[in-house]
Amino acid sequence: MTKVSSLTKPKKIDRGTLISIVLICAVYVLAFVLEQVMPSTSMLFTVLKKGATYALVAVSMNLLNGFTGLFSLGQAGFMLIGAYTYAIFTIPVAQRLSVYQYYNGGLVQFSLPVIVAVALAGLFAAFFAFLIGLPVLRLKSDYLAIATLGFAEIIRAIFQWDKIGILTNGSNLLRLFPTFTDFNIRDADGNVVLYLSTLVPFLITGVCVAFIVLLINSSYGRAFKAMRDDETAAEAMGINLARHKMLAFCTSWFFAGVGGAMLAMYANSVQAKSFTTAMTYEILLMVVIGGIGSVTGSVFSSFLFVACSEWWLRFLDQEQVWGGWKVPLLRNGFRLVVFSLIIMMVVLFFRKGIMGTRELPDLFRKRVKKTGKESAKR
Repeated sequence: MTKVSSLTKPKKIDRGTLISIVLICAVYVLAFVLEQVMPSTSMLFTVLKKGATYALVAVSMNLLNGFTGLFSLGQAGFMLIGAYTYAIFTIPVAQRLSVYQYYNGGLVQFSLPVIVAVALAGLFAAFFAFLIGLPVLRLKSDYLAIATLGFAEIIRAIFQWDKIGILTNGSNLLRLFPTFTDFNIRDADGNVVLYLSTLVPFLITGVCVAFIVLLINSSYGRAFKAMRDDETAAEAMGINLARHKMLAFCTSWFFAGVGGAMLAMYANSVQAKSFTTAMTYEILLMVVIGGIGSVTGSVFSSFLFVACSEWWLRFLDQEQVWGGWKVPLLRNGFRLVVFSLIIMMVVLFFRKGIMGTRELPDLFRKRVKKTGKESAKR
């Protein structure tokens, strides 16, 4: 009998990966069921939609900063490109005159399907990333961060320029484009019979994050990690640094553009002044809290960040009276103080973030302890 080579044997899915897949599917099912049984105005769905959007953007930033070692701070600028691209190409033709009221209906006089516009948002962001990356990727470390931050601010200023208002509507809002609520299925009378406004952002984020995970685990991902650890050694191994840096740069900003389109659908309107450097810092904070070099950590921290800032700590901004006694310190803005203290504690006690460099399957894999005989053999 001929022996079957080990190279031809299919790889078995280990216990950790299998449990992770089951848990992820359960989360999707739970999100779908909750949306059908709970009021659509619940704050839970606001957190889930915004959390899914920020999760994709945080993972895309982690791909660049954590796995490739390129420190960039231009996330908000490329999200702006994605948001504007989506909004410009999805506003219904009948509504363009009311949106572009100062520009005679604007330049674009057609609308694209939502999925096509989302993909186009990512492609436009990747195209601008390619153009910006040509001069910027020659820089390293802090210089690269400052350059990308500067380009993000330039992009924000250009999109508010009245001279191109016929396309971007200048400093005015873009609105009346399809949002997450438009994915809900309605009957002939306009009543919602099936809610999908939370499941859809989950699906978009899931597909994009899965692609990023596949990229990280491919030969390109190993090249990214090699460049992060030691560029000289990576180049000596035959890795084309310029090509791989550009690939990581464009891929990261492609998904940032998709995240920008999702943010537009979440916010129901787009305006350039909203995409400030503070947004980039928030995303960077999510990456650091979750763990630089962990996709799972970026996803977890995004939902935690949004839940804490938008929901769980809201009561701290309101004055409370318990039994005739006024609770001190509770006032408008105190929520941010407590939130900052929580972040400081996480950073102090979790130096590598919540997950470090671990992923979800690692939490369910059995840790094999080496016996004395096994260690002696090795």
